[in-house]
Amino acid sequence: MICTIGNDCLTVSVNSLGAQLWSICSHDGTEYLWQGDPAYWGDRALTIFPYVARLWQGQYVLDGETHRMPIHGFAPESEFALAEKTDTRMVFVLESNEKTYAQYPRRFAFRVIYALEGNALSVAYEVENRDARTMYFGLGGHPGFNVPLEKGLRFGDYRLRFGTACAPVRVGFSADCFVNGEDAPFPLEDGTVLPLAHSLFDDDAIVLRDMAREVTLEASGSVRSVTVSFPDMPYLGIWHWPKKDAPYVCIEPWRSLPARRGETAVLERQEDLMSLAPGQTYVNRWSIIIR
Repeated sequence: MICTIGNDCLTVSVNSLGAQLWSICSHDGTEYLWQGDPAYWGDRALTIFPYVARLWQGQYVLDGETHRMPIHGFAPESEFALAEKTDTRMVFVLESNEKTYAQYPRRFAFRVIYALEGNALSVAYEVENRDARTMYFGLGGHPGFNVPLEKGLRFGDYRLRFGTACAPVRVGFSADCFVNGEDAPFPLEDGTVLPLAHSLFDDDAIVLRDMAREVTLEASGSVRSVTVSFPDMPYLGIWHWPKKDAPYVCIEPWRSLPARRGETAVLERQEDLMSLAPGQTYVNRWSIIIR
């Protein structure tokens, strides 16, 4: 089911399958969100929960028992219920069920809230622990944005500009996209700018920590840009499909990291995961600003 909200600036659509953003269109008809061409990447803006990216051999340990879960958890494959809708706000909810419990033995409610205010789309993730045991989880966003955003420009004309000068560290990843502990400095031009080039992604995603928590996709002389602000997400993934001239870039705010190479993740011990006591609710907000 595709659900839509709008105001004088933007029209936003969301697919209830995965609570995935489906379209971000400006009042003049410009589509900002990648539209899922399967020749490059068939998704558009995955919602990640309860684990970010890959588990070693697709499995993890919780409560001393081994379980299996797909990449980015089960949220992308789950049908969310539309719990609330107004002209400018939508609330989607996934409640634990037999299928989720088989992969992740906890009772929960996971809400994804989209709200428009002017040219900004706010996204809130709410995790409610309905279990008698502590929850351990990760989450994040995976939106892709069209590049270029205007005719006459090319992918290489664009850059990512961070909101303040920073000295990011690139999280070390193995060739098969697992954390390997080989973190290294990732210098930016003037401490703020990463020029885009398709070759950046030849080795898959760039995942950063210790960076500014706001980044803008822009091109010199262009009137169109996208700013992603993620104050409570300590990691940022930047990606398009490796070794392709893909006309999009994903700007992915993450709360946690994938598993380490060669190690089955034990959720109780993975330090970057959230832990949530029974009866408590965790909230994480981020936003997409369109210009």
